[in-house]
Amino acid sequence: MPRVPIADRPTTARGPRLLGAGAYRPRRVVDNAEVCAPIEGADADWVFARSGIRTRRFAGADETVVAMSAAAAGDALAAAGLTVAAVDVVLVATMSADTACPQVAPRVAAELGTTAPAFDLGAACSGFCYGLETAAALVVAGTARHVLVVGVERMSDLLDPTDRGTAFLFGDGAGAVVVGPGETTGIGPVVWGSDGGQSDLIVHAPSDPVDGSAGEGVSGLRMQGPAVFRWASTEIAPVAGKALAAAGVGVDDLGAFVPHQANNRITDALVRALDIPDHVAVARDVTGTGNTSAASVPLALHALLVDGDARPGDLALLCGFGAGLTYAAQVVELPPVSPA
Repeated sequence: MPRVPIADRPTTARGPRLLGAGAYRPRRVVDNAEVCAPIEGADADWVFARSGIRTRRFAGADETVVAMSAAAAGDALAAAGLTVAAVDVVLVATMSADTACPQVAPRVAAELGTTAPAFDLGAACSGFCYGLETAAALVVAGTARHVLVVGVERMSDLLDPTDRGTAFLFGDGAGAVVVGPGETTGIGPVVWGSDGGQSDLIVHAPSDPVDGSAGEGVSGLRMQGPAVFRWASTEIAPVAGKALAAAGVGVDDLGAFVPHQANNRITDALVRALDIPDHVAVARDVTGTGNTSAASVPLALHALLVDGDARPGDLALLCGFGAGLTYAAQVVELPPVSPA
């Protein structure tokens, strides 16, 4: 398929693009039978029918958000052919930071060996796409030449293992990309927004630090699944369509579609609504990785490239959506990954 250029961003600088992608997946694989054991009335077939998930990864004690981020970031830098000395900004998207202060990003920067400016971005499952636009804007403005963008989660830390609505959905991991200048634009204009009027659909109530109780009597992540499904299935396809139009491309020009890996039923609905052609590789990383929130888009992108379902240079439609409610979509040209 001939390469279709992404619409130029309004800048005289060389276009921002993805220079390399990396990933880290925790060692422990948790199947549906294990995750269902504490959930009343749940079994492996029930989980798969509702979500398309067969397994997910849970991080061990040594697989912290910092350690996983640094591993994925190092992988992305190697794929880009760069060293940490080239990094001007480190940006980490996460909703499962192990501490509110200090943030994750400065510790990741230190782990990598740089004193570059570093900050966290909290937009839940849209976090990576938000981070990608932030990085592109920094490059376009000339504020930074190379920006390291990481999406990382230890969602297993947020879960109530007995909660029938969330316990089987989520997993852990980290994905990363390097954003930098190129001869042509490789990151299309973002289409993004939020609907805070429905922020109660996905809520995490942290434990009270004094007496161990949780806000409003609820401990762990809670989600109104049917309402979230309806919102994502109906509201996100138009956002993705606008991102295609902003980039000046159509679905036939795509090599890959990488939506947030919420569950396969939502992905199916988006594929139908957007009329994605059969030749476009559709990310289904959720089947083996679960919903990893801010890490899901970069992990799924990386998996498509490693498995050979998509190739560097292909155009991919990325789409993030989740708690907040937040959403974002953009078209990108896929980067290289490190050899296995």
